[in-house]
Amino acid sequence: MNAFPKTVHTLGYILKGYPRISETFISNEILLLEQLGFRMRLFPMRHPRENFCHDSVKQIQARVDYLPTELLLEFPRLLLPNIFLAIKRPSLFKHGLGLAHRRYKRTANLATFKHLLQAGYLTNHHLLKDSTLSHLHGHFAHSPTSVTMFAALLSGRSFSFTAHAKDIYTSNPEQLREKIRLAEFVITCTDYNRKHLENIADGLNTPIYCIYHGIDLKLFSPETDHTECAPPYRLLTVARMTEKKGLPTLYKALQILKNQNIQFQHTLIGDGDDREKIQKLITELGLADHCQCLGTRTHKEVLKQFEESDLFVLACEIARNGDRDGIPNVLVESLAMGVPGLSTTVSAIPEILIHNTSGITVAPSEPETMAGHIREILENKPLRKTLIQGGIKHTQKHFDNRRLIAAMGDIFRNQLETNQKKAQ
Repeated sequence: MNAFPKTVHTLGYILKGYPRISETFISNEILLLEQLGFRMRLFPMRHPRENFCHDSVKQIQARVDYLPTELLLEFPRLLLPNIFLAIKRPSLFKHGLGLAHRRYKRTANLATFKHLLQAGYLTNHHLLKDSTLSHLHGHFAHSPTSVTMFAALLSGRSFSFTAHAKDIYTSNPEQLREKIRLAEFVITCTDYNRKHLENIADGLNTPIYCIYHGIDLKLFSPETDHTECAPPYRLLTVARMTEKKGLPTLYKALQILKNQNIQFQHTLIGDGDDREKIQKLITELGLADHCQCLGTRTHKEVLKQFEESDLFVLACEIARNGDRDGIPNVLVESLAMGVPGLSTTVSAIPEILIHNTSGITVAPSEPETMAGHIREILENKPLRKTLIQGGIKHTQKHFDNRRLIAAMGDIFRNQLETNQKKAQ
């Protein structure tokens, strides 16, 4: 793959937050695009939640400009650039107001006008001052893409977006369809998502591409042989403490194993709004001596946990608001490290865990079934060997992020070349 010409226009990314420990796939994507020769600028809507970041973030060269976040607290910062923009580009600004009004009428969500103001700020302060910024891309189909869509309209740029999981399944379908209609193309991270978005698009001509996130196979490689394991078994989960991760089901399954006198230690890496609820449940189920919650950890620490684990387990389910996982990256990482994986049939998880081949899937919210399969994977050596070998092979074939980002780069390259031709 030849590097993209240095004369190419800049690709602008609008992000929900940056950097985020739980969104390493985005920072890896940006870094790999830069390594392919793309010039990048980043416009996050929020500052990072953590006070540390992964090493890959430190290698990114792109300039980062944070947008004003709070509508009320930062209203003067948002208002003045929009007044200036309305004077400079009255027709486009009127068009943006009309689009915001139509979208507000559908959902009565005032955030629509905040997104318009953020887009006006972005346009006035950055897009009108940097003529090389010819294409905008939103990461996540909800608020970042709303800002991207308005900024594209106000600045005359083209735009696209990546849709992931919660942003798809908790969005108003009509609002999402409008974004698809106005975008040059859409990228999503699973085939399950692609089919869902095509149903929403309902005949629109906008291309919708499935490109898995992928992982760095050089970083996640099977350096430890996990075929042999013995009690006390070491079980690992990396997940935010939220409803869609199904942690209560997992801990109920672990209680069943405890009652069967299976010796194990379970480690949970991750944090979230349900922390107190989960810790209380662990105590109530009598698992305090068997389970530890480490909170958020760096990739280096997660790698160490992978190397020491006998099984990676997730109990994903569909939350009451429709939120669900796509393919959790940590699941891909565990398989690439040679750690067998067990999860549920929710969403696109069967695209990574091919049942009895690259992993095991069970129906969500069934702790008894999950407990039985956990025990089987730990005690059935031939099955373990099959799953470990199948998991490594599957991730190497389908989840190499360098090949995947190269394919994404081709899509961006074609769009930027099209923009260059139009500008000539």
